[in-house]
Amino acid sequence: VGIYGNIGQTNYSATKAGVIGMTKTWAKELARKGAQIRVNAVAPGFIKTPMTEKVPEKIINFVLSRTPLGRMGEAEEVAKVYLFLASDDSSYVTGQVIGVDGGLTL
Repeated sequence: VGIYGNIGQTNYSATKAGVIGMTKTWAKELARKGAQIRVNAVAPGFIKTPMTEKVPEKIINFVLSRTPLGRMGEAEEVAKVYLFLASDDSSYVTGQVIGVDGGLTL
């Protein structure tokens, strides 16, 4: 929602957009100061959580119809992206917002 906004979710969208801005700013600031700290963010899409359990089925079907992979994500799929970012495999990744959304934001 922080990437594309949504009707009726101004506060939620604004906080997510703030995280995106901080991620990019901190990545630049820390690199300029010579810190070997990478700063990235993960932007999960429609993930099965207690929060999404409360979403009406009509809305779920609407979102899934616009998600290229056609399903909700699992928390474990998001966790794997965090593990990648915390590993040396991502040593040249900074200032990025990685979507884990089944293609929803394409």
